[in-house]
Amino acid sequence: MKRMPYVKQILLICQVLFLLLIIPSCSQEKSNSLTVGTGDPGGSYYLTGLAISSIVNNKQEAHGFRLQEEFSSGSVSNINAIVAGDIQFGIAQSDRQYQAFNGLAEWKDKGPQKDLRAVFSLYPESVTLVASGYSGIAAIHDLRGKRVDIGLPGSGVRQNAIDVLDAAGIEWEKDMEVHEEKLDDRINMLMHDRVDAFFHTVGHPSQDIKSATFLVGGIRFIPPVNIEEILSENPYYSKTFIPIELYPFAINKEDVETIGVKATLLTSAKVPDDIVYAVTKAVFDDLESLGNYSHVLKRTVRKENMLDGLTAPIHPGALRFYQEIGLQVPPSSR
Repeated sequence: MKRMPYVKQILLICQVLFLLLIIPSCSQEKSNSLTVGTGDPGGSYYLTGLAISSIVNNKQEAHGFRLQEEFSSGSVSNINAIVAGDIQFGIAQSDRQYQAFNGLAEWKDKGPQKDLRAVFSLYPESVTLVASGYSGIAAIHDLRGKRVDIGLPGSGVRQNAIDVLDAAGIEWEKDMEVHEEKLDDRINMLMHDRVDAFFHTVGHPSQDIKSATFLVGGIRFIPPVNIEEILSENPYYSKTFIPIELYPFAINKEDVETIGVKATLLTSAKVPDDIVYAVTKAVFDDLESLGNYSHVLKRTVRKENMLDGLTAPIHPGALRFYQEIGLQVPPSSR
């Protein structure tokens, strides 16, 4: 009976040893968790980040780390967080990539963000202007005097909206009642007649826009004007169109010509080559799985197009993978 305290002591020592073994393991798991910045919850960037994270995490045993998606306000926020070292990867529009690397727009005062590196591009995004069928907006000049949402500060869509409005000669701060909301709020405000139109830079089909086509009065896609002028002044834009067959309940009956950019995955020069290589390889080895998360990814992502629209140098880790598989890398991206 006197030996019982010794048994308790032994059990206590075993528990302590077990905890000492567990704590470093948990700490190591936390340190091996990386982050990819996405966008609004439920939006295309979030779904894309979720898809990339899931594919990378399926290969965790091979490369030893996890990738966690994180909400953000969009391209500008993701780029700033990458440069600051707060996140390791982020999704951003190719125009924002160009502006950051060259010290333009929001980065004019900060200067060129030369640590920014491209990994791959994903899908084309069209600058899309959606107007309520009851708003009386049939052309872009009809936006004057209307309630128009141009997107959150720090988002790519906001600058795209401003470029389109400037090309149309609309002084957006004076000529319109300007709203600056996240995507879900933009949709809800249109549905409840609190805005007349909103901008959205997105890959098509967009489930959010498709839902809006069921509004009483429907929706109409409004094309930009002076497209050639926009293209000549901004090398990161390209001419594209919105396939109206994807939106059978829209008021428009023909495809809508507009301008577009690319959704891209970015990182920093400070992220180790092996990590970027592992992320790139995991995604390229399982491209088919991307389509399980988004109709946009399923419809548009192709291996041969994933180096288009990269306006910052490709990270050496990604470049090594592309050279291994014989993918042609544009000289300007090396």
